[in-house]
Amino acid sequence: MKISAQDHGPISVLTVSGEFTAEDVDHFQRVFSERTSNGAQHILLDCEHLEFVDSAGLEAWLLARDDIGASGGQFRVVALDENVTKILEITRLSKAIEAHITLESAVRSVR
Repeated sequence: MKISAQDHGPISVLTVSGEFTAEDVDHFQRVFSERTSNGAQHILLDCEHLEFVDSAGLEAWLLARDDIGASGGQFRVVALDENVTKILEITRLSKAIEAHITLESAVRSVR
């Protein structure tokens, strides 16, 4: 998995691509921690180029959601492809992790 970050005031957009598997969790958590330590209050995970997420990746998303939520922030996933959407539905996490079709919609939802 590749991951990059862009900060926009209190919002940090993490862009992920490829496959998010157990071996990527530590890298994701490091980037997430860096962003929140640098003042990000909300995390938007841009998944436009994400092809797959396994159970460890989903768990990392839930931990990130809980961590940012504990300080009053929001965690959103954006632009999920059909495969990742189906994974969220099958695991019933589509109710636990808020997803948006566009980045603009996700930004509006945290303001």
